[in-house]
Amino acid sequence: MKLISVINAYIELQQSMGLRSETAKRTLRQFGRQMGDIQIGEVQAQQVLLFLRGSGPPTSTWRVKYRLLSGLYRFAISRGHVRKSPLPQGLPRFPPQQTPYIYSTEELHRLLDATSGLDSIYSRQQAPMFRTLILLLYGSGMRISEALGLTMRDVDLVQRVITVRNAKFYKTRLVSIGPKLALELTGHADRRRMLPMPSGEDSSFFTSRTGAAWTYQRVITLFQRVRRTACIECPPGELRPPRLHDLRHTAAVHRVLSWYRSGQDVQRLLPLLATHLGHVEISSTQRYLQTTPELLQEASQRFARYANCGGSHE
Repeated sequence: MKLISVINAYIELQQSMGLRSETAKRTLRQFGRQMGDIQIGEVQAQQVLLFLRGSGPPTSTWRVKYRLLSGLYRFAISRGHVRKSPLPQGLPRFPPQQTPYIYSTEELHRLLDATSGLDSIYSRQQAPMFRTLILLLYGSGMRISEALGLTMRDVDLVQRVITVRNAKFYKTRLVSIGPKLALELTGHADRRRMLPMPSGEDSSFFTSRTGAAWTYQRVITLFQRVRRTACIECPPGELRPPRLHDLRHTAAVHRVLSWYRSGQDVQRLLPLLATHLGHVEISSTQRYLQTTPELLQEASQRFARYANCGGSHE
């Protein structure tokens, strides 16, 4: 069976199970194009390795490609299209993961102000739309891919609830939002309806002037411009500058900080935060809560109050 036919059948199966990731579909089809018009059994291990490597050293992209191809070949083997997988057995040595960056409130304001630099005569809504995206990512803690997968129908501004269908592990979850963010999103939705709506209310919430959904790469490129304009550079000891994804880490840390400062039971609330972020296990949420000076100070003060009260709860 032709490789591209197997890829299309696999994508169709995943879509029936809730897959809406354009990145996954694009990567799998890119693999098919790079391999050429061949039978799936003719794909060689060296060809696969070249696809995984790309043009640079191993990064998180290598992992994503490997995961997607592993799923593809499990499907192909189970259907009898190929006898074994040509994927490498061992994983390469990856560089250390980038340390999550926690934006300060002042830096968040600088990022928002810097979005005005994205104004373009060809796309008047690009700047305000990107500002809305930053506010949504920070205000909700959503993943970038989840935000870009939203449709107009997914954002219920009356109930102030967002339905995230393009979630990790293909699960759907509901994300509640506050009144201020809802007001921002209402303004965005009104502006968005002035652009083409090719699929009606199922059209993308974040889109170009043509009505086409924003791609992940486009958003990352725009953020790099915004970050530079906001003068946010590499922290000491880091090889790479802060990322757009770090807004998710920042949202989690700031939420916990607010709980500490208002005297709430943080340990009791952590499972709720995990659910809000779409984490399967609370350990994933705990990894997001990197020890920042502010968090450490608040935790220390909480412990000191606890100790001075002889171990009684507040």
